[in-house]
Amino acid sequence: MESDYNGDGVRDTAIADPEASVGGKADAGSVTVVYGGGAGSVQVHQDQAWVSGAAEAGDRFGHALAQADLDGDGCSDLIVGAPYEDPGEVRDAGAVYIVYGSPEGLGGGAAPTNYNQAQSRVSGAAEAGDLFGYAVAAGHTSSGAPYLAMGVPGEDLGTVRDAGGFFYLRGSVIMWVDQDSPSVPGAVEPDDRFGASLAGTSGHLAVGGPGEAIGSEAFAGMAGVFSHTVDGAGRPTPLAGLDQLSPKVGAAELGDRFGTSLAMTPMPDTSGTYKGGSYLVVGSSGEDLGTTADAGSASVYRVTASGGVSPLVAGLHQNAAGTHGSAQPGDFFGQELAATVQGGTLRVAAGVPGEESTNEHLDKGGVQIFDVAADGTLTDEWLDAGWGIPGVPQQQMFVGTSLAATPDALLVGVAYGPGEVPGAVYGYGWAAESGGAPSVTHVPGEGGLPAGGKAFGAEVR
Repeated sequence: MESDYNGDGVRDTAIADPEASVGGKADAGSVTVVYGGGAGSVQVHQDQAWVSGAAEAGDRFGHALAQADLDGDGCSDLIVGAPYEDPGEVRDAGAVYIVYGSPEGLGGGAAPTNYNQAQSRVSGAAEAGDLFGYAVAAGHTSSGAPYLAMGVPGEDLGTVRDAGGFFYLRGSVIMWVDQDSPSVPGAVEPDDRFGASLAGTSGHLAVGGPGEAIGSEAFAGMAGVFSHTVDGAGRPTPLAGLDQLSPKVGAAELGDRFGTSLAMTPMPDTSGTYKGGSYLVVGSSGEDLGTTADAGSASVYRVTASGGVSPLVAGLHQNAAGTHGSAQPGDFFGQELAATVQGGTLRVAAGVPGEESTNEHLDKGGVQIFDVAADGTLTDEWLDAGWGIPGVPQQQMFVGTSLAATPDALLVGVAYGPGEVPGAVYGYGWAAESGGAPSVTHVPGEGGLPAGGKAFGAEVR
């Protein structure tokens, strides 16, 4: 289901500014929802009466976003991660908030709710630095049941620091999953940060652990793949564990951070029919390409409905044959990912926030868009500031840290834009050529959107 918070059949867009001040409270965070079809916009933050909690300095409400119709009323519900929330004054324990949609828009439906580990219905305890809600993913299973996954990468398991895990919500059952849960790949280790990234389709859920040690290589990273079939306790079924050695897509090395980012989209079979398979893209933003440190890369996998996982593209990066650009130190290709399927073709966007064309514009960033053929052949296009992304290039724009996919458009958030504009979101057709102009623009203070903010576009859905 496309995001449609007022149920009018037109896609809506949620744009986060987790650094926004609310009621004078710095970095409390806010989300702007732009209703499609010119139906206006609404500000979502914790000082609204129809949002749970209260805005507090440093909450960073909007660090993560997802949407799904969780209550079955035909309107999308907005899911907001605030991993630096202090429930019960426990610093950075984190929380997740749900604002329900309705024909009147957000806030007009069911009473809002939230989840955190200070609640009796959520297992564990709120502890400093848990970062509950650092990542969120939501949708519907192939049977139509809504699900919600909430990452807690800072969770300590016993004396094991930052091992991490995630909560999986189906109906009224909220289950905790970590790497000591039955059949979950990997082992609980310090700094695994399992749950730091999440992505899902109706058939599968992927969970990143970018701090996973592979052999003696710390922070080499991994990802777990699950089906939405649940066990007797309500946990999703583990299907596979992925790292760069198994199935082999490279070498697991110190600091690769495989699993930093994830993107998933339904995969059609050879007849073009969707039967429960998924494409999974896993970012490894710290990957060294030869002697080029932290150039970054990604790997593309096919996940069948029965749970088989196989690589389609082992090396998606800026040195890939026949594509634009070349890898440079500190590009961090794959820091963020987005993916969709159009006309049977897989389209993948990779953020390259450390990209720079000259020393004058260090870390201005960019976005590389790939068409991936069934045999793994690649073609690509490129966008960056001054070349498709409006505005004058400047240092540390970090373009590529905020991406989202719809079936028709790639959304690019530019939270640290040039001049006085505090960020923007641009929409491009997936077939856009290198340097092509956006078809949609959302900028604070324009088109009916309220002015102000600090990092508008840091997250978009």
